[in-house]
Amino acid sequence: MPEKKSEIRKSYLLNKYVIITPNRTARPRDIKEETVIKRVKSCPFCPNVVNQTNIVDWLPAADSRENWQVLTIKNSFPAVELSNKKAYGQQEVIIETPVHEKQLADLTTSQIAEVIKMYIRRTEAIAKNKKIKYILCFKNQGSKAGASIVHAHSQVFATGLIPPELAEEEKAVKNYRAKTGRCPYCDIIKKEMKGKRKIFADQYAAAFAPFASEYHYEAWIFPKRHLDNITLLNANEIKSLAKILKKILTKMQAMDLSFNYFLHNVVSDRNQHLYLKIQPRDSVWAGVELGSGLVINSVSPEAAAKYLRS
Repeated sequence: MPEKKSEIRKSYLLNKYVIITPNRTARPRDIKEETVIKRVKSCPFCPNVVNQTNIVDWLPAADSRENWQVLTIKNSFPAVELSNKKAYGQQEVIIETPVHEKQLADLTTSQIAEVIKMYIRRTEAIAKNKKIKYILCFKNQGSKAGASIVHAHSQVFATGLIPPELAEEEKAVKNYRAKTGRCPYCDIIKKEMKGKRKIFADQYAAAFAPFASEYHYEAWIFPKRHLDNITLLNANEIKSLAKILKKILTKMQAMDLSFNYFLHNVVSDRNQHLYLKIQPRDSVWAGVELGSGLVINSVSPEAAAKYLRS
């Protein structure tokens, strides 16, 4: 079988480059990194321990109006605060299940849909503050992804600052629209659904491995309908996103991968196309990535998509 050569790929819209290197997976290694998780006796996210004064919002369990399925609490150690003019913003923790032993992939599709509904509720509530310009719903799972507590949870981070990369993406989308009259991501979805990077699709949502994937087994999930933020999702779209998210996270769980995922919302940008970006963290960026800004990915997105859809 002929040796596969490396290939430099550019991001769809941003001025970012990735070197896809399929042969590097066979390179010798004498270092193995393992994720070690130490469980504590008292978990701050378990129902009988949660500080009741920190509760911001909750969704009841399907079989009970008294017990919660998803809970939002104040972040006890926020990076930004509404009372801090030098680092203005808001940060909350979303506890995805009352069951300590379960991760998001272990939940049912309907339970994952409830987590998405909480993202919607918190985004709607936080966006009422006109000083907030950017809202990020994100999840860290596993020690390599920066998670500090095992109990399944995600966070909402909001600030008056629009991150430079999001501002660059907004400009690129506007330029594409000016030239074509179309949303670039709507065009990207149509193209990727016809090729080898397709993972899943149904009537309402689509998932694929991006052309210039920065991380092994990276996946993006889009609603097919053009929506600029999560609050516009309808019931069918929420269900589809939950279904596809469960499929992908179950595959990542089988590989014991730490991961981050993100849902960006630049409040003032009506041209953005909502999508959820999943980035596994099995590899550590080293000298090339940190020194040059060029990312090396030894798992091609085509191979990643083949595994994730299998």
